Amino acid sequence: MRDLVVWLAQQLVQDKGAVKVDALERDRSTVLELTVAPDDLGRVIGRGGRTAKALRTVVDLAARREGRRAVLDILD
Repeated sequence: MRDLVVWLAQQLVQDKGAVKVDALERDRSTVLELTVAPDDLGRVIGRGGRTAKALRTVVDLAARREGRRAVLDILD
């Protein structure tokens, strides 16, 4: 799941080297923390948060396929 978020984020940003995803495991859930370059933050969040919502939906569906729960946090 972490690799999926890294790949998706790299497709959205200009500074691909600044994409970082930390995975924190808790019981049956995972918290994925996405960090990108400050200039690319708007690209990842999108207009009105639409891109961020889409990313969170993809992460949630990928986790459900594995019988888990996952949350994506976008850090600034």
